[in-house]
Amino acid sequence: MDASGIRKVFDLASRLRDPIDLSIGQPDFDVPEPAKAALEAAVRRGQNRYTPSAGLVELREAVRRRCRTRLGFEPEDAMITSGTSGGLTLAFLATLDPGDEALVPDPYFVSYRQLALMCGAVPRFYELYPDFRLSRESLERAWTPRAKVLVLNSPANPTGAVLSEDEVRLACEFARERGMVVVSDEVYDSFWYGLRPVSPARFYERTLTLGGWSKSHAMTGWRCGWAAGPAELLREMVKLQQFTFVCAPAPVQRAVLETIDLDTERVRLAYRAKRDIACSILREAFELATPEGAFYAFPSLRGVPGASLAAKAVERGVLVIPGGVFSARDTHFRLSFAATDETIRRGCRELVALARELASGGRAV
Repeated sequence: MDASGIRKVFDLASRLRDPIDLSIGQPDFDVPEPAKAALEAAVRRGQNRYTPSAGLVELREAVRRRCRTRLGFEPEDAMITSGTSGGLTLAFLATLDPGDEALVPDPYFVSYRQLALMCGAVPRFYELYPDFRLSRESLERAWTPRAKVLVLNSPANPTGAVLSEDEVRLACEFARERGMVVVSDEVYDSFWYGLRPVSPARFYERTLTLGGWSKSHAMTGWRCGWAAGPAELLREMVKLQQFTFVCAPAPVQRAVLETIDLDTERVRLAYRAKRDIACSILREAFELATPEGAFYAFPSLRGVPGASLAAKAVERGVLVIPGGVFSARDTHFRLSFAATDETIRRGCRELVALARELASGGRAV
């Protein structure tokens, strides 16, 4: 295991003076005022003690209601986790033994590979290049009889791709044929700009769905997420939570309960506009699949490794993440448009200028 490439850039940003930071997946808006007020009220009421490891009963029921009304499936059970990353950790620990394998998309969110390794398991990658679409052929090339888990991520980090219903059904059929558990990371499900995300739990009963409020409610530091799916699997995850995270932060659970039904449509539309700003500028110089969700773009510049481009971008004060952090390939880089519109414009224009400089053999243009 290596240290997180994302966190390395995050630490770099803290040392630079006024960088144009397009690196970190952290919303540029603040936590909604009702959530702040609910958190303060919970703290002042003394609701600061442990909750049950599975989470507040009322919040778990609210999650189940959300799955029914918004995601279109009825989970057997639900639990509250310490962020979606906490849910991923518990899910991998509960499903993978040493020597098992997990089918992971490439490109992938950085934790998938590392969590498999932490469990003594082997991450095996099914490729989504060049257009970031899922195919049965890529799944079949990656699969071996030791594969126990199929990881799906839609909307996706780092590409912004959203799986179509046909792709989701295909993945579920593949998992059912081979007796695998599907772990579906849906933390970005509030951020979609065309095709609405479809949860695989609608089609396959052995699906563990993970989500949270870090992105939709800008609560990245509050560490509160959820997991829903088969009761047997959730029982094992709760057992593991007892000896790791213990429980998600108690006053945060209270605050989320009070604000779980806040309308986030305004945020979604604002981020669609940010996506359009970034794409319109980047396409002047880069190859780019239009992000359909989340708040990331994954461009490439023909013949230039992502790590090289990211390093040269730092010289211009622009922070992006090399694509090799998320992939076996180093052909792309990740840009987060979770920033102010002006920051997006400045950063993307600097990147286009850099691309033109590289194309001219290093001469400024």
